[in-house]
Amino acid sequence: MNSILKEIGKIGIVPVVVLQDPKEAEPLAGALCRGGIPCAEVTFRTDAAEESIRIISEKYPEMLVGAGTVLTTEQVDRAVAAGAKFIVSPGLNPDVASYCIEKDVPIVPGCATPSEVEKAVGLGLEVVKFFPAEAAGGLNMIKSMAAPYTKMKFMPTGGINAKNLNQYLAFDKIVACGGSWMVSGDLVKAGAFDQIEALSAEAMQNMLGFELKHVGINAPNVGEANGIADQFTNAFGFAKKEGNSSIFAGNLIEVMKEPYLGQMGHIAIGTNSIERAEYFLAKKGFTVQEETRKPATGKTKAIYLTNEFGGFAIHLLQK
Repeated sequence: MNSILKEIGKIGIVPVVVLQDPKEAEPLAGALCRGGIPCAEVTFRTDAAEESIRIISEKYPEMLVGAGTVLTTEQVDRAVAAGAKFIVSPGLNPDVASYCIEKDVPIVPGCATPSEVEKAVGLGLEVVKFFPAEAAGGLNMIKSMAAPYTKMKFMPTGGINAKNLNQYLAFDKIVACGGSWMVSGDLVKAGAFDQIEALSAEAMQNMLGFELKHVGINAPNVGEANGIADQFTNAFGFAKKEGNSSIFAGNLIEVMKEPYLGQMGHIAIGTNSIERAEYFLAKKGFTVQEETRKPATGKTKAIYLTNEFGGFAIHLLQK
């Protein structure tokens, strides 16, 4: 898959933005980036779109800004010249799609039927926009179309919101979801960029679903590990369960049979997507220890951060 589309997949959410004034572009981009969503699809159906893309790409070069509602090859040229890193169209126009492929510009055309998806496959595309998502059958329709077209991935847009976002993203054939609930026209027009930032941060937290799963305590040996686990069992009635390298007391306390990572032990944080969590945390300066990735290949189920928090190592755990 194209590197830009891969990165969009790691972000998970593509805000769909309609800008009426280029002056809105910079504060909007700043709000999205501070909220944890360094991505935007700026619809190309307003006079302000081209200049807005130029401003965002210049002021926030780290941001993935694309042009949406692109209908012609001439618009492709204008959008790319302004700094658009990807193109999105509401439908599948073979001329526009082929032109983007020829120019090595990532394009995500809209497809709502198997026939359209098949045309996209024939053009060599790997990702299509499923639009209008909810009106065209939602997640069930995507799953039905994904069954015969096993290598195609989807970016649903239209009717996606905070309530149904995770239902869509839980399906592994969905790269990311487009949505506008955090960047509504009313908020942009009102200059409510603090609110846009807050809604963006809320959307990311909702998508990542961070929650405490358990606390690990480093014991010096098996005997002391059993003793610590017994204390929790005797005091609180937590069920004791022994594994190869640790002993659990209930679901939230893990006692290591010998010291592992972390001066004191470790804290496991569950997430809906380790890949997206890694990307999100990297933007905040947190790195991971590759040697701790489990499994080493394939979909990651657990991985430790390099940083310790209060003497505790932190590991991400796939829910």
